[in-house]
Amino acid sequence: MSMNNKKLQKLIKRFIDILISLIVLIGFLPIWIIVVILIKVTSPGPVFFLQDRPGQYKKIFKIYKFRTMKPGSERMVKGQEVMLDDHRITAIGKFLRRSKIDEIPQLLNVLKGEMSLVGPRPERIQSLDDYTEEIAKRLDMKPGLTGLAQVSGNIYIPLEDRYKLDVYYVEHFSLWLDFKIIVRTVGVVWFGEDRYVNRNLVDIYSGAAEEVATSKEGSSI
Repeated sequence: MSMNNKKLQKLIKRFIDILISLIVLIGFLPIWIIVVILIKVTSPGPVFFLQDRPGQYKKIFKIYKFRTMKPGSERMVKGQEVMLDDHRITAIGKFLRRSKIDEIPQLLNVLKGEMSLVGPRPERIQSLDDYTEEIAKRLDMKPGLTGLAQVSGNIYIPLEDRYKLDVYYVEHFSLWLDFKIIVRTVGVVWFGEDRYVNRNLVDIYSGAAEEVATSKEGSSI
């Protein structure tokens, strides 16, 4: 893909981000009001969960989510995944996480230009300490509400594979790939993340395989 073509696609991507975010936030406002009320009456604590996360080029921003866990639960062990049976999740929180509704407030992050609809998920700041130069490539694009790793098994696959999927997305970004990820996200919400383990949209090893094959051919000449 040429540089000009990629710039054009990113401009279109930004337009789509703004359009869809406004449609979802405004069009479904009554639902979000009901969610706010349910969170407030079923568990003590704030309605929203805010946390600093590294965005594009490591720029720190506050991510917005509907709160799904009991107050104080954000003090977690680094790398510990939160499964749906985690005792720290509130009753309404299980539904919000399973349906991904807890992520809806991040559309405000999208409107502010801190996030995109599709991109590598923003991790905790502490995770940056473990980044290699290769893994850091995932920060070359805005983080997303959903991403290639999220529709390929997400927490049910090793963290290393998630990073590889994120880097692949950054290096092979296209609107067509975004479209496929968004469509698959609907399936993830409906059937669950575990349904898509070993059902990747892309082959993250194909490039490496081609390089090895080329190297072998060159050495045999």
